Amino acid sequence: MMQNVEVLVIGGGPAGLCAAISAAESGAEVLLAERSDILGGQLIKQTHMFFGSEKQYAGTRGIDITELLINKINELDNVRISDKTTALAIYEDGIVTLECNGKYGKVQPKKIILATGAAEKTLAFPNNDMPGIYGAGAVQTLMNIYGVKPGNDVLMVGAGNIGLIVSYQLMQAGVNVKAIIDAAPTIGGYLVHASKIRRMGIPILTGHTVKRADGAESLERATIVKLDEKWQQVEGTEQDFDVDVMCVSVGLSPLSELLFQSGCELKMVREFGGFVPSRDRNLKTSVDHIYIAGDVGGIEEASSAMVEGHIAGLAAANDLGHRHPEYEALSEDYQVQLASLRAGHAGDKIREGLEKVLI
Repeated sequence: MMQNVEVLVIGGGPAGLCAAISAAESGAEVLLAERSDILGGQLIKQTHMFFGSEKQYAGTRGIDITELLINKINELDNVRISDKTTALAIYEDGIVTLECNGKYGKVQPKKIILATGAAEKTLAFPNNDMPGIYGAGAVQTLMNIYGVKPGNDVLMVGAGNIGLIVSYQLMQAGVNVKAIIDAAPTIGGYLVHASKIRRMGIPILTGHTVKRADGAESLERATIVKLDEKWQQVEGTEQDFDVDVMCVSVGLSPLSELLFQSGCELKMVREFGGFVPSRDRNLKTSVDHIYIAGDVGGIEEASSAMVEGHIAGLAAANDLGHRHPEYEALSEDYQVQLASLRAGHAGDKIREGLEKVLI
């Protein structure tokens, strides 16, 4: 059976929730499709306080931001939520196929907002598929959603914001984080997170990588090694850690498969973590009825994803003739918020990436 809808939002994380809110508040009929049975995406794993400004819920934990956004959606009569729903394909005629609880369906949306997020990258080393080796997102899910302690002794691989934050959460849960390593010569995460980790006595070893993992049936030992200035392993610098968990946090890749299917122009942009679509200021892609928001368009913080969601939702509704009464003011305010979040040295990479994809 075919469903007709004005705006289809694919993905119920921070970007998708905000896109649905802004499109619906503008007057559009919205269908939000989320593959999980829990809305919120990365937000539901995040127990730390957010940065940014009050407009991006600074000082509020990610899990609480999820509740605030869902409460807003529940107040809107023109948003339908379809959870446990996976978007399978976007066809040339604009039809989107969905799978929900084993049933196949079709949707004919006038506008699509893709907010599918990103997937964790892996690291290649001998025995990297051994039980006990997780992505950072999996560890966050175990601890913060299901209350499961992943193990007793952990080696964290990656000193970006996610690696640092998850290390702190592990320590709070009573897990011994033996060290954090990173192949880069400097720490990639915010200084405030790194300082907190160091005050807890956890060593952060930059210029190191994993040489191998060992164990009988699951992880028992991890061997790390120094890297030279050419990123080559330096023999004789190996260190062994007796650990039952290795948490790998080496970056994210945008989930852009649906964008490839739909014929959007995509570019490989190193600063954004993979293939991302060209887009205009309002996040419309090269395909007139498709918009993006969040990590599918380039890896950033959840605060930026929420702002992008609002921009895409406003724009998609406006292009359908549903102009928000405060459209101009809201659009400009969201652009200012994004510029602020991307300001300074920390935003250099994002600004460089944007120069390659803005149309």
